Amino acid sequence: MGERKRIGILTSGGDCAGLNAVIRAVTRCAVDIHGWEVLGICRATQGLMSRPPQVMRLEPHKVDPILMMGGTILGTTNKGDPFAFSMPDGSMRDRSSEIIEGYHLLDLDALIGIGGDGSLAILRKLAQQGGINLIGIPKTIDNDVDITERSIGFDTAVNIATEAIDRLHFTAASHDRVMIVEVMGRDAGHIALNAGIAGGAHIILIPEIAYKIENVCRYVKKRQAQGLDYSIVVVSEAVCTEAGETIEQTKSLGECRLGGIGQYLADRIAKGTGAETRVTVLGHTQRGGIASPLDRILASSFGVAAVELIAEGKYDHIVTWQNRQIISVPIAQAIQNYRVVDPEDTLVKTARGLGICLGD
Repeated sequence: MGERKRIGILTSGGDCAGLNAVIRAVTRCAVDIHGWEVLGICRATQGLMSRPPQVMRLEPHKVDPILMMGGTILGTTNKGDPFAFSMPDGSMRDRSSEIIEGYHLLDLDALIGIGGDGSLAILRKLAQQGGINLIGIPKTIDNDVDITERSIGFDTAVNIATEAIDRLHFTAASHDRVMIVEVMGRDAGHIALNAGIAGGAHIILIPEIAYKIENVCRYVKKRQAQGLDYSIVVVSEAVCTEAGETIEQTKSLGECRLGGIGQYLADRIAKGTGAETRVTVLGHTQRGGIASPLDRILASSFGVAAVELIAEGKYDHIVTWQNRQIISVPIAQAIQNYRVVDPEDTLVKTARGLGICLGD
């Protein structure tokens, strides 16, 4: 069975479906197959800042029921850069050494970090600075981590968005309305493009393809002239105004988040076509809920592969999905670039071939 190891696992950044499936897979493989000990670190790097570090011992019988559960039993955070951590008095402090110390206080042999490109960049910097044996697992509903074709959480988010679009077809047709569905995705249009095609949208707008309102309105009026008095528009939250301005909403504590492009489009489509418009912002519903079968399978495969990388001593690597295989690559390579939709992508060509308007 080899040398007994103690490994840690944490979830960092925004939550998504499939995180618990990874935790389960790591635990089952590490404990049952290798005879190791697994500590779940609570609230990402904040758990390593605490004294004593906040952890929970993970056992196969405890994690078996969490396979399909949304969110993460370990908790997570997408706030607080440990290298410039905001303190209660408004000052900024470098708390990276506390996290590194927390890792060593737990006497860990390795750490599995589940995160997106931002989280993984921070974790790698900590690992390089503090001698942490790090393995990365990509998760993000945005599917924007480079190298990997799929990240955990993306499929479930697309399923949720698609179901919403499916439902809106009926009410849109009943009232002859233009229904605008604003989906998440940060700076990438993967959710909008995939869910739009799957849900039979008539218009899909993504940040990677510039649009003109007049083209969108012309398409809606063309449908009206054909006796098709309703239309479904799917728009990614990062789509800008025609002037190239990003629309953000100010939230609590002065924090700004992407959001509002749906209403911007609704006002202009109504004015340009005379159509009654309505906006549905899916928001965090895309992060929640039961993980899809594909996300559970991907998460399970990633979890097992991460444990095997530790067994091989192959650190500073991330597991990826390429050509229906698990391929490990250096973390630095995976986070070097940001994965957006290629305007020549097969799905873009598919949308055009289906007669879907992309606004250009």
